[in-house]
Amino acid sequence: MRVLTARFPLNTVTQVLFETERLSQRERDLPAHVMVYYAIALALYADVSTREVLRCLLEGVRWLGEPGGPSGISQARTRLRAAPLEALYRAVVQQVATRDTPGAWYRDWRVMSLDGTTLDVADTAANRQAFGRPASARGANATLTRL
Repeated sequence: MRVLTARFPLNTVTQVLFETERLSQRERDLPAHVMVYYAIALALYADVSTREVLRCLLEGVRWLGEPGGPSGISQARTRLRAAPLEALYRAVVQQVATRDTPGAWYRDWRVMSLDGTTLDVADTAANRQAFGRPASARGANATLTRL
């Protein structure tokens, strides 16, 4: 928890929650700021079970002086939504490489890398319209046809 609060200070998280109107209105087992840190931890430890991530996070919550428990996790995540996380990203994340950083630029282009992460989405009409279908050597998609 201290590592997360070092990079994402509690006052910044609280300010973002206030600005996005997601600040907890009453004391809960899982207040909004804890859910922000939980969402970040879930992304950092994607290979760990959600229960274990929450358990580790709640051990550190005592340092913030907040109560915590696993009850109501889905309601707490629903209350939070995406807006505070996006606002926190925009408030905290910044470019690390400068023009003087060796290897960070090729001519006028900043060098980027992608980690190969993929996201599977349900095969629905809305998702096909939003994301399209993958191309293949056999045509627009790789669907099988029954004979």
